[in-house]
Amino acid sequence: MADTTPRLSEEEQEQRRKALTDMMTKTPFISSLGMVFDKYEPDEVIMRVPFQAELTNDGTFYHGGVVASAIDTAGAAAVWSNHDFNKGMRASTISMTVQYVGACKKSDLVCHARCIKRGKELSFSEITATDSDGKVVAHSVHTYRIV
Repeated sequence: MADTTPRLSEEEQEQRRKALTDMMTKTPFISSLGMVFDKYEPDEVIMRVPFQAELTNDGTFYHGGVVASAIDTAGAAAVWSNHDFNKGMRASTISMTVQYVGACKKSDLVCHARCIKRGKELSFSEITATDSDGKVVAHSVHTYRIV
């Protein structure tokens, strides 16, 4: 049976990709973190969590859950930034590993994410989280599924 679903044009695809930056930052959880996009290009995203004492363990160091959430969001954004919407729009993180190698002390948390491979349903990204000075806080490998 042939697929009769209308195909999106490249212009429509680009409009959807760009709309994601606004949509993602307005979801309740992500907006509570205050995440903002500093860069949003095909397959490469830089997202930042401006320092907020309420997201720390002690008023100084970001909680690991905040770091993981920011990494997950940045990895997903890198995948969406060049996604073919004709292949689907239902998505979820399938797997994510995070290696914490430092701490983010009274600084913005910056996540640099790159989508490194796209498959039929699964996409893979690498994310490095740093403080504002570029000191590495964590590194992650992220698998995201869109159907």
